[in-house]
Amino acid sequence: MHLQQRINAFVQLGNFLGQFTVKGIQKNETIPHNELFFDGFKHQIQLAHEHNGWFTKENVLFALEGWSNELKESNINHWLSKYNFNNKQPKKVAIVMAGNIPLVGFHDFLSVMISGHEVLVKQSSNDKHLLPYLVKYLEHVEPEFKGKVSFTEEQLSDFDAVIATGSDNTARYFEYYFKGKPSIIRRNRNSVAVLTGNETEAQLIGLSEDIFRYYGLGCRNVSKLFVPIDYSFEKFFNAMYHWNPIIHQNKYANNYDYNKAVYLMSEFQMLENGFLMIKEDESYGSPIATVFYEYYDTLDNLRTKLTSDSEKIQCVVADGILDTEITFGQTQSPKLWDYADNVDTITFLLKI
Repeated sequence: MHLQQRINAFVQLGNFLGQFTVKGIQKNETIPHNELFFDGFKHQIQLAHEHNGWFTKENVLFALEGWSNELKESNINHWLSKYNFNNKQPKKVAIVMAGNIPLVGFHDFLSVMISGHEVLVKQSSNDKHLLPYLVKYLEHVEPEFKGKVSFTEEQLSDFDAVIATGSDNTARYFEYYFKGKPSIIRRNRNSVAVLTGNETEAQLIGLSEDIFRYYGLGCRNVSKLFVPIDYSFEKFFNAMYHWNPIIHQNKYANNYDYNKAVYLMSEFQMLENGFLMIKEDESYGSPIATVFYEYYDTLDNLRTKLTSDSEKIQCVVADGILDTEITFGQTQSPKLWDYADNVDTITFLLKI
């Protein structure tokens, strides 16, 4: 199968996903194979939520809309333009997927397929409805994909390379189990924001999206703030307030109540507004409904710290602080070329 065939198939998938947006689900009669897949995919969205309470309809649609926006031919061509796909011998690549946010493993899946390899997918039990259905759609759009994708719930076997995502603990297991195989092993990472006190209201509202989207469960969600000494959190809390309905989500509310009780019983100092707590802490990974913060004295010293801790950090949200910073409000809208952990997946796949 030629590269252009694979690109065309994913562009068609993007068009199909474009019917499912946060603003609503609207059937487009010009989309190929809609008669077979449109209603069924609406059902898969419902199943995803019934199986995992964190996968609300809004969050699933947010993820689908994001992938629809990225799977444009211009984006894919820009992403792939620097690579040489000629004379690549297909291999079988296993992917161990996380399940913290909807379709969190889709970029790995896309990368393997677009590189011309076969893929063996081991999904998380928390996110097992969406991808298999989209694979069926891809197989109808491009029949040569048939037989190139398999799913398993068993122990992985008979593969040439692996991409595995998990916690720091599971990463140690992955490294042992997959030793001798070419691999990308991903560990815990968190995202941070650097505030100076000069942020606009619009920037802080954007930051609220970085914090609360997917209930803060993604590695690209901001879980920690770096703030100057004597920083006032009043503007920050004002900008967060429009997310207050989040406390009516039972799973989120339970986490909020539990973590608040722990902090109070431990006599930890923290600030809260009824649905979000902020606590001074040097750690990067904060519990649900909590954002940690840490003071910095100078931006130069902070840059040094962020560089030394780079393997713990997925994204840095800031304005004019780092060359690699992310704009406020954009952490959950990565481009195809924004690789997790800054590991170039396509380069890895072309070398195996």
